[in-house]
Amino acid sequence: MFMRKKKNPSGVVSVQVIDKSSGKYQVIKTVGSSSDAIEIENLYRQGKKWLDNYLGNRDMFLEHTREEEEKRVTEVLLSHIKNILLNGAQLILNQVFKLVGFGQIGDEILKHLVVSRICQPRSKVATVDYLKSYFDEDVELHKIYRYLDKLHDTQNDTVHQISVEHTRKILGGKIELVFYDVTTLYFETDHSDEWRKTGFSKDGKHSQPQIVLGLLISVGGYPLAYSIHEGNKYEGHTMLPVVEDFVKQFELKDFVVVADSGLMNHANIELLEQKNYQYIIGARIKNESKPIANWLLSQIKKDGSFYKYQKTATSRLIVGYSENRAKNDAYNREKGIKRLEKEYKSGSITKDKVNKRGYNKFLDISDDIKATINYDQIKKDERWDG
Repeated sequence: MFMRKKKNPSGVVSVQVIDKSSGKYQVIKTVGSSSDAIEIENLYRQGKKWLDNYLGNRDMFLEHTREEEEKRVTEVLLSHIKNILLNGAQLILNQVFKLVGFGQIGDEILKHLVVSRICQPRSKVATVDYLKSYFDEDVELHKIYRYLDKLHDTQNDTVHQISVEHTRKILGGKIELVFYDVTTLYFETDHSDEWRKTGFSKDGKHSQPQIVLGLLISVGGYPLAYSIHEGNKYEGHTMLPVVEDFVKQFELKDFVVVADSGLMNHANIELLEQKNYQYIIGARIKNESKPIANWLLSQIKKDGSFYKYQKTATSRLIVGYSENRAKNDAYNREKGIKRLEKEYKSGSITKDKVNKRGYNKFLDISDDIKATINYDQIKKDERWDG
């Protein structure tokens, strides 16, 4: 609706409220007519005030009517609901499951376990309850245990094949980088067996049996292969067998193995070089030889710069510098030193309570069991920021 001034044949101007919602001009109200310019403006203001008031009242009426209708429809819908399933995630993930290719395995239990692990990672017993409560799926616990045996014994290679083919498709047909890492999974039990054994635990559960899980992934974090090892097996001995099996099974060529420095001991590096595998490992630059350390610390630090050092004929050290990393290193060290200074002043630092982990490395322990903060060591540590 809008205001209109219409000049009549007699020369008088009519001030009107017009509606065009139906496609045709319709006079809703004639406010008045005049030939006097001042009077016409007064009539226009009166009409505008009336129109604003009319539209406001109409909107309030329409809003009230709309709310009543929505309430009525909602009540009707709710009265016919017999059960509620929160299965939006399931509908989406089921399609992703098929898209990757796992649907060809043909076991519904696998799909249920995968979706549950993504949405609600719980124990197998709790997973059974979750599937029933949220998806109205009746999956018996003993069937899950039986299926896991089947998955390991007969479907393991198929799962690997599907995962690798999907990854190749995403990466344009070629896998050029493979990342390997391990973790430990502990069990709330005192019982050990051929797999579950006590060992170095990444969760700090050294007294509980565990297994070692190795995972091989591609660029983007797509899983390629996994391996399970005894809980007391040294993680450095798990990598080469997994990489070799994967390379052989999928005929991988021109690829680079990327791993943490803890996995790349001297023996592993020698084996990689013997097989002509290219590799990238995380370097512990503070543990490098004195000539390398002196070379590195002599470089002019520039944000985003990389420095290269040829260590041997077949290997080189590449070190990057980041101002943000330097600021973060300085901040964390300062926070650790303040904690040490506070404990030192309170007299709570004693030889039997101190180890050399973290920022305790800045402590000097004398023979008379006194601890002091070594500020010279702190200055040396600052050189490595970034």
